[in-house]
Amino acid sequence: MNLEAFILGCGGMMPLPNRHLTSVLLRREGELFLFDGGEGTQVSLRRLNLRWKKISVIFVSHLHADHVTGIPGILMLSSQVDRDDPLYIIGPRGIAEYIETNRRTLDMYINYEIVVKEINSPGIVYTGEDFQVRAFLLRHTKPCMGYVFEENRRPGEFHPEKAMALGVPRGPLWSRLQAGESVRAADGSEVFPDQVLGESRSGRKFSFVTDTLAFPEIAAEVAGSDFFVCEGMFEKELEESAREKKHMTAEQAAQIAAAAGVKKLALIHYSPRYNEYNLKTLLQEARDIFPNTVLSRDRSVFPLEYVD
Repeated sequence: MNLEAFILGCGGMMPLPNRHLTSVLLRREGELFLFDGGEGTQVSLRRLNLRWKKISVIFVSHLHADHVTGIPGILMLSSQVDRDDPLYIIGPRGIAEYIETNRRTLDMYINYEIVVKEINSPGIVYTGEDFQVRAFLLRHTKPCMGYVFEENRRPGEFHPEKAMALGVPRGPLWSRLQAGESVRAADGSEVFPDQVLGESRSGRKFSFVTDTLAFPEIAAEVAGSDFFVCEGMFEKELEESAREKKHMTAEQAAQIAAAAGVKKLALIHYSPRYNEYNLKTLLQEARDIFPNTVLSRDRSVFPLEYVD
């Protein structure tokens, strides 16, 4: 099952000609999950040829303009296509008022169901058939959430030779065993999945953190992520300014990634003071701590692979 992260916008504060505001889209076998929706989100969706009507959920970190101004356009755009499924919007206190005020003031034509859920405490905020999304508190100038998208563990590797030895013939019974069901062998004996499957295997984990002070507990929340998208707004010589504004540096993001044992870190939400050339400063400062760091760029794509 394919899992890919698309960077729709990597900038913070204000859009630049080649840098839309923060937005990341996760595509899992055709189903889309949007994390924040800054100005320019629709442009990247169009240029990447992503089917916005497949967006199931929008997860909002916080109610600052550079993270939500692209959402009203997505709501209106979704009325121009056939949509049967509801759109869920999940975020901190105030997101319901933001959505309702925009709908009313802009006189939006909406022909599908919008379900808004405000997060009152950290924990699981959305559950799919074989995955869940968890929110946790960050430390910014207003209520702000980080998110972790994590798949359930997968069944272990199927060993056909064990199934044959137990008298289970090749065919539909093998599929049932792989799905976790017990079956009857040719002699009538019951065969259980753990008799033919190896140890269960991990799913994949994606984490999204932006607009926050750096603090140690973040590492525990995102531990073991296959792909960690994290704010790296400033270089280390501006750490005091970052602290005052309740943001973090690229170096601090890398320290969190290293402590959390993530596999890859992608910096995001750059200050507009950094042009394309001096973004290299942020990258190098992060790589000095956590070598497997990359710079997010608008419309860059990152596949998340199974490790076993």
